[in-house]
Formats: sequence, C-alpha cells, structure tokens
Amino acid sequence: MTTSTQIDAVIFDIGNVLLTFDYTVAEQEILKHTGQGAPPSQEDLHPLRIDHETGIISREEFVKAVREAFAHDGPEDHFLDVWSRIFEVNTPMVAWAQSLHPTTPLYLLSNIGCIHHDHIVEEYDFFTTLFRDGVYSYKAGVMKPESRIFELARTQFAVDPTRTLYIDDLLDNVRSAESVGFIGHHYDPSRHDLFVERVKSLSFS
Repeated sequence: MTTSTQIDAVIFDIGNVLLTFDYTVAEQEILKHTGQGAPPSQEDLHPLRIDHETGIISREEFVKAVREAFAHDGPEDHFLDVWSRIFEVNTPMVAWAQSLHPTTPLYLLSNIGCIHHDHIVEEYDFFTTLFRDGVYSYKAGVMKPESRIFELARTQFAVDPTRTLYIDDLLDNVRSAESVGFIGHHYDPSRHDLFVERVKSLSFS
C-alpha cells in the first residue's frame, strides 16, 4: 500500500477479526454433560462444519449429526446454547470499526453457518448497527478462499475493490481477495498494533 491509497469501504471477516472463537470451549462443555472421555475427531466434525457453512446440510441435519457424534442426549436447546458460546469480542477491532462507521461503509464476509450467524447477530448488537450488509457462506453456497465469494461480495456491496480494504485472519483468504482486486490485510488478533500501524498509510472516506 502507498500513502495515497484511498479507501471508500471496508469488508471484515468475522472469526478472529471481530470475534475470537474457540471450538474446544463448546466441546469440553458438551463432554461434561455426556461424560464422554474425548470429543469426536476433527476428521468427523470438520466435514460437517464445512457442509453446514456452505448450506449443503440444513440446520436440523447438522445438529442431529453433531449431537450423535458427541452422544449428546440432552435437550437440543442445551446443545445449541453450548455450541454457540465460543465467541469473545475482539474489542480493539470493534472499536476501530466504530470509529469508521460514521463516514465509511462497512461490510461483512464470513465463512459461517446459520447457527452461529443467528447467535452472534442476537448476542452482539454491533453487527446490526455498524455493518450495511454481509455475504455469508451458508447463504452463498460457496466458501472462502474461493474467489467466487469475493466476486459476489463486490457485486452485492457495489464496491470498487481497488478502493476497498478486506481484513481476514487467514492468508489464503487475503490472497484470494487480492486476486479479485481488493486491498487485503492479513490480521492477527494478538497483534492489533501491527494492524493499526499499517492502516495509518491509508486514507479513509
């Protein structure tokens, strides 16, 4: 980036950008309930998450499959509550977004399933007050780092990618965004100071 780079819009990833998350928090809480010694393997869980986050399987199918994998026989509401409480607000990034909100259009682009999307919108009001729109993988039927989801965001948000900052914690996603023309930033929530230093060279509308 150069000192003359003008930014007219910012697109945020959610996980490990606006919210940090830890699936093991939910897994350990479910194990307490079931008395099982260990969670299902990631080889079993990861494909279910991917299918849920791309809308291949429904909310009901996902919940049924994961509960069976954990041998969770309690109320479904208990499972959903535990499964959703894996997030913490990344306060410095939310504060930065709030500082831009009065003048710069802000958007969301996230690999996320409907369960977590519904939860965070209900739990954290800044998702509805700060952001004009969002592209979510479970609705789009495509996930990052596929370039098609960035093309979708460019069209849906009606932004010029050469004047739009995209922030993500995964380098592959940043590179994919850049391949479509966006100005990418690879973000580390533990080093927000590095992000602050880099964006000093940008001029925001």
